[in-house]
Amino acid sequence: MKIFQYPSDPAETRVKETIERGLGFSQADYANVQRYIDDVKKRGDLALVEYTNQFDSKEVTLDSLRVTAEEFDQAMASIDPNFLKSLDRSVNQITEFHLKQKEKSWIDTPRNGVMVGQLVKPVEAAGVYAPGAKGGKTPLVSSVLMGGIPARVAGVESITLMTPPMENGRINPHILAAAKKVGISSVFKAGSAWAIAALAHGTEQVPRVDVIVGPGNIYVTLAKKIVSGTVGIDMIAGPSEILIIADQDANPEFIAADLLSQAEHDVMASSILVTDSENLAQKTLLAVQRQLKHLSRQEIAKASIENFGAIMLVPDIETAIALSNRLAPEHLELIVRDPFDYIDRIRNAGALFIGSYTPEPMGDYIAGPNHVLPTAGTARFSSALSVENFTKKTSLIHYSKAAFQREADDVIHLAMTEGLDAHANSVKIRK
Repeated sequence: MKIFQYPSDPAETRVKETIERGLGFSQADYANVQRYIDDVKKRGDLALVEYTNQFDSKEVTLDSLRVTAEEFDQAMASIDPNFLKSLDRSVNQITEFHLKQKEKSWIDTPRNGVMVGQLVKPVEAAGVYAPGAKGGKTPLVSSVLMGGIPARVAGVESITLMTPPMENGRINPHILAAAKKVGISSVFKAGSAWAIAALAHGTEQVPRVDVIVGPGNIYVTLAKKIVSGTVGIDMIAGPSEILIIADQDANPEFIAADLLSQAEHDVMASSILVTDSENLAQKTLLAVQRQLKHLSRQEIAKASIENFGAIMLVPDIETAIALSNRLAPEHLELIVRDPFDYIDRIRNAGALFIGSYTPEPMGDYIAGPNHVLPTAGTARFSSALSVENFTKKTSLIHYSKAAFQREADDVIHLAMTEGLDAHANSVKIRK
């Protein structure tokens, strides 16, 4: 990890490398994913089971593809009560946050004889994808919560979870516990692009859904990109990223730990500290080197830090904020004196973590806001996964005869200007 003076040519090079790293799809990747999708469309459950047998578990059959009630009961009975206690807190707090996002239908009468409004309705079916992560040995419980809870709050009737099985043909019990707490309708033992294809097009057992959400590897991401338009998706997510703005009062050990918390995700992850304190920069650099040695995912974090990590030494906090707005990070930590004084200047960030005791993992698991966030600079124009992703809005319009007569000529003038005679005639015939 290097310290760069910003602005400078070397710093600018690192900034551009970070911005441009994004997701790259090879023609071979695209062809493979398209082949999986086409095969699942054609052969349904049989294709799902074959790919699952080939890549994840030879124990999964057509009869065991869907998780049974007995498997749910066994999972709940096998779990440490302390985990369930933590899970309950997480579910409650994430639900509480997302309930505040729920929109209501509305009707207005803006002019005499005119009624307009909007119906807000949930989609009928949603699909949640939870990655397998080391063959199910490190279950991504939070992916189940962050995808399932906003769907449930929105009022979606059917929520389907797809997740790869462990080698023994079963789903990690912690994943099933999370699914049960969230109220997910059904769980299927399949992952990767073929799972996304099943959700998008339906199979004999897997119901076709309207929206697909959840993180995954490049095959999952590319599959979501391909089926987007056939179904709604949350986003095309790139590698994880964190940017920390800190001053001389910040704790370098805290900052180093937070930088590494994202670096361990992926060799393409980006971890950047922006500070106006050279002393903090040097101490953080040493702390990163020291803490890195004790990580189980040391090699991944090391590659990430070396390739896309940086410490940017800026003249002042205003410059730090300008750089952050330019990068539009997925996660932004603001660890400065009086951090609330700067909030209104933050324009582009997926989520903002304020103060020394608000590390990014609090948002990953338990704070309440959704951790599915825009990456690769897309926070400039997009937002976190929310209840809105699972709803659709229908406009309502009604005119009385008198109101129609009052506004008809204006519609005719506008339609004729556009050369749409039939549009104009639809109004004229009623006059």
